[in-house]
Amino acid sequence: MMQYTAENLLVRPAASGDVILSITPKSAGWEFISFQARRLATGARVSFDTGENEFALVNLTGRYRVTSNRGSWSGIGGRSSVFTGGAHALYLPRRTHLDVTAEEGGEFAVTWVPTDRDSAAWLIRPENVKSGIRGGDNVSRQINDLLPPGSPVHRLVLVEVYTPSGNWSSYPPHKHDRHIVGADGALIEADLEEVYFYKIDRPAGFAYQRVYTNPESPLQAAGLGFDAIVRAEDNCAVLVPEGYHPVVSGPGYTTYYLNVLAGSAQSLANQDDPAHTWVKQAYRGTDSRLPLY
Repeated sequence: MMQYTAENLLVRPAASGDVILSITPKSAGWEFISFQARRLATGARVSFDTGENEFALVNLTGRYRVTSNRGSWSGIGGRSSVFTGGAHALYLPRRTHLDVTAEEGGEFAVTWVPTDRDSAAWLIRPENVKSGIRGGDNVSRQINDLLPPGSPVHRLVLVEVYTPSGNWSSYPPHKHDRHIVGADGALIEADLEEVYFYKIDRPAGFAYQRVYTNPESPLQAAGLGFDAIVRAEDNCAVLVPEGYHPVVSGPGYTTYYLNVLAGSAQSLANQDDPAHTWVKQAYRGTDSRLPLY
């Protein structure tokens, strides 16, 4: 098992190059999620082979054409910023070869996780994505469920989250690090790995994220429990291998993050930190700055 610290839970972007950042199971110390954020100039092309993985591409900015042995799609994306509209997401099954060409240069994310199941290719368009406001008061945030639980895929879950200046999200603190099924057969909690990939609306912007284990955590029992606070800036990623993981957006800045989750179920089943779950009953309204679009 890896000893997690503030230093290795925060993944900083590369200083230059087409790969903004890259996360592998080996570098993260976990089993499932691989993730890359990339940039591509207009007319440039990059290729991927999904192998024994299910795969998703999410546009951040720019517009893309994808050709593959599963089909071809054009006009993927088109937003000038993650803050001006929702994403497209292209889901592809295992054993797919694909070429991504930038019709308009920009940035995109790709993620993949191992699977032994075959699902159909699927282009998810912004107009078909459920979007809403979660929480209340200064815990209000906008949620876009790109690839929600119940989707016809194996493990991947994709969510976009917008947190206004000074607000909290992923709050009350919650965790999804054990697979727990209730007496009625319902899933109480799934054991999930999670990536937070951040965009901030201004260059000096930032968010803080705390990631901490609870006393019942398997890592805690192994003497590897942790309590880390990281400062996430534009194009940073934060790993959540275990534990609770609340976020607060720096005053004056709007925070976006793309969540990628995968693990024991295609689910978001989680449990709150019992010390803070009462907050849900105290909200009086929602933030008037939302929705952003």
